Amino acid sequence: MAAAILKIGNVTLKNQGNFNNLIGLPLSLLKLEEGYKKAVLEMGMNRPGEISRLTEIADPDVGVILNVGMAHIEGLSDLDGVAKAKTELIKKISSEGLMILNGDDERLMKRASIFQKQKMTFGLGQGNDVRAADIKNDGAKGIRFNLIYGDSCWPIQIKVPGIHNLQNALAAAAVGFSLNEPPENISKGLGEFSGIKGRFQIASIADGIILVDDTYNSNPTSLCAALNAVISMVSGSGRLIVGLGEMMELGDTAINAHREAGQKVAEAGASSFFAMGEHAQEMINSAQIAGIPADCLKVMETHDEMVKEIAGIMREGDLIFLKGSRKMGLEKVVEGLRSRVHRA
Repeated sequence: MAAAILKIGNVTLKNQGNFNNLIGLPLSLLKLEEGYKKAVLEMGMNRPGEISRLTEIADPDVGVILNVGMAHIEGLSDLDGVAKAKTELIKKISSEGLMILNGDDERLMKRASIFQKQKMTFGLGQGNDVRAADIKNDGAKGIRFNLIYGDSCWPIQIKVPGIHNLQNALAAAAVGFSLNEPPENISKGLGEFSGIKGRFQIASIADGIILVDDTYNSNPTSLCAALNAVISMVSGSGRLIVGLGEMMELGDTAINAHREAGQKVAEAGASSFFAMGEHAQEMINSAQIAGIPADCLKVMETHDEMVKEIAGIMREGDLIFLKGSRKMGLEKVVEGLRSRVHRA
């Protein structure tokens, strides 16, 4: 989203795919040839010290932290460990640098308060520098809202659904404002952004059947956000069919996290639920306890099996939601369903 805004008025480099680690980020920077005016780079981590080193390498003028969530807990102990690792960016950014932070994330803001660096906040709360008002959820068509910065307000429409994407849009808008981009470029860039492959991408795979492909990765925080988003996308008579893969790198929290995942699927109103991975049975058991009938639940051993089960029950009006950690490869289920519909 930030790159979509910046590229309107600047020749802008952004990292390709998930080039966000100690190999990928330097490879991205090596493409920063003469002529580029802006660069948007992602930093990833699963243990302490990585963000610190990446910040030393990139030396950013603006840093953004979106939230502190249940990701990579295995290497970071707990949510405080995640907060500490992510705020290495604040510690290492230059004294002239600006940090853009999710002002609604209390854990993040508490940790960030120990650093005397320039800060700008975004979020839904009234106290944020960049915020949204008059939010209208258009389901699969996205979200409309008024973008507020200072005493000014602009109408915005984004094509990607979900409150989590609204937060992303606010963060990207804050980047634009911090770099003095014209408001019309911010509005246009956000409006033109159509999503990234495997990250909550919406497609019609057959007449009246919608597939939400969120197979790029998964953790408890992103899963909860995605399920909240798909609830508003199911049509009146349609059903929600969910296929989930294992969530990796959760350490000692894995069992409880997968039990909660099954409960969340049931609370989202899923009519059928299929799960794969080491903790698939935990998800299925929890979903059954939370109200999904046993004959609508099943542990899947292979991608082909999940394709066959979903294809066998889907009908017009249904919404199919697929999500799992990268190693689970649930994009194979997406491809399998597309292939079956194409052959049919």
